[in-house]
Amino acid sequence: MRGLLATSIGVTCAAALALPLTSPATAAAVRPAPTAEAGTEAARAAALPGSTQSLPLTPLTRDRALGSADRGTQRTDVHRFSLLGVVWDDPDAELHGRVQVRTRPAGGEAWSGWQEVETHNADHGADPGTAERTSGHVHGATAPLWVGDSDGVEVRVHPDASLPAGLRLELVDPGAAAPVHVPVAPRSRALPAAAPPALSTAERSASAANAPLAPLGATRITALNRDRTRRELTTKQRRAAPYIGPRPAIVTRRGWGADEGLREAGFRYTTTVKAAFVHHTATGNNYTCAQAPSVIRGIYRYHVRSMGWRDIGYNFLIDKCGTIYEGRAGGVAKAVMGAHTLGFNTNSMGVAVLGTFTSAKPNSATVKAIARLTAWKLGLFGANPKGKTYLKSGGGNLYAKGKNVRLNVISGHRDGFATECPGKQLYGKLGTARSTAATYQGR
Repeated sequence: MRGLLATSIGVTCAAALALPLTSPATAAAVRPAPTAEAGTEAARAAALPGSTQSLPLTPLTRDRALGSADRGTQRTDVHRFSLLGVVWDDPDAELHGRVQVRTRPAGGEAWSGWQEVETHNADHGADPGTAERTSGHVHGATAPLWVGDSDGVEVRVHPDASLPAGLRLELVDPGAAAPVHVPVAPRSRALPAAAPPALSTAERSASAANAPLAPLGATRITALNRDRTRRELTTKQRRAAPYIGPRPAIVTRRGWGADEGLREAGFRYTTTVKAAFVHHTATGNNYTCAQAPSVIRGIYRYHVRSMGWRDIGYNFLIDKCGTIYEGRAGGVAKAVMGAHTLGFNTNSMGVAVLGTFTSAKPNSATVKAIARLTAWKLGLFGANPKGKTYLKSGGGNLYAKGKNVRLNVISGHRDGFATECPGKQLYGKLGTARSTAATYQGR
């Protein structure tokens, strides 16, 4: 084992990584057992990649000769991971202070510079009093940080107040397998339809929720122009919305490689979708578009295994290339209950952009994707992207439970909860997204 890095502490004590004295192979065994299913389902579940290492954080000793400086050193070889975060026991407790990490790339020797981890993540999650929130499995946590393929880590916590109990570092390996692409035979009398792929019960359920937008096992929901979108709604015997944007292409959960055995079985729905809350994931901007599915798999595993949620919290995710991904399972065209904006998950949807936009600006592809997605999804439920609506608060730090709050139909996370999310730069682009979405709807 290699050593612990010196740190300076602002107020009381610091917490540093304390690893059990085990080899990387032993640490890798800290992965949850796959869900037991029969036959081929069990074999597929066992083959799914990904793991989570949970490592306790312990106080550093104070070096009185250096005044307030706390020192410690530790360089640790661990099982490979790509995303990390700090978790604690009480979901209602907050970590007041700074969390900094640095990592060593897998197989390398040079360490990264110190990176800040966003500590204010209590603004996400299921609403107070809901079954998901009161399950007994939910934990408090920082935002996850994407660090790329790594096998060494150092962490330091600078508290401004008493630290919450049960602090631990979560190292997430999202798995390296590429999404499965299922060929679909063209519709022709001369060619038989392609056989549906072999799916587990959970995979079949998640995929079937998107019928009739895509065939069972599809990795992508294809885009339609506005006229075809309206005709499809009429054909499916659904009242055609007078204003609706063209359906955008959406990568399904199967397309980004979701392990459906991780999430809780079944789906939860709300009545309608009156508003969209835009978020940033605060995972950093050091990812490529080819890595986006891995980032999403990492967030998914962090939300479920580390934070104790029933599924990934967001309804949709968007990467820096403007690609849209299905988030929480239940059907992209349906009013799926998410866990994205504490107090306002009912009758809304959460759209998260992969990245951190406190100072970095989102590109035009990202803003356009937000507009395309909201023009279509809000249009399904008759909502005007440039309009206002009322949502009843489920309880939070801005609005008391039961209060009817007037919000923009496309709002930022900070409009429903006192938070920096979705970052100053992304929040500043929401006006453009509203106008563009309304144009897509033909308003």
